[in-house]
Amino acid sequence: MKQQFCFDYEHYASCGTLPEADRLLVIEAERATANAHAPYSNFHVGAAARLRSGKIIYGSNFESEVYPAGLCAERSLLFYAQANHADDPIEALAIASVPSERECYPCGQCRQVLVDVERRQGSPMRVIMSGNGSATVVDSATQLLPFTFVL
Repeated sequence: MKQQFCFDYEHYASCGTLPEADRLLVIEAERATANAHAPYSNFHVGAAARLRSGKIIYGSNFESEVYPAGLCAERSLLFYAQANHADDPIEALAIASVPSERECYPCGQCRQVLVDVERRQGSPMRVIMSGNGSATVVDSATQLLPFTFVL
């Protein structure tokens, strides 16, 4: 039986037109790119998340000489959040990159971990994918990975 999966998302041709809280989070994600260690790809990714308490936390990608031992910015942030702020749910997460020729979207592993975090915290998180002056926003990570792995 043929079925269809559809979802709504928001696209902003200019990050300047994002809601204020999202715009500020994108700026923080852009700042986090400065902490990336990407000597091989030269693709610096930063992530910033706003917790329910209002606190902002950061992550950046880290490449290793022993590929694939590196870690994406999103998972760096999410694992840090679990270890240090497990009782303070993530409300929104923004992703940015340098260079920024297009919007920065999470890889498949990051999409699964984003969904895992939503399940653990019992609430969705807004995901803001920015780059080249524009942004795409979804209200839940499940929209990025509709057929998730579940044990």
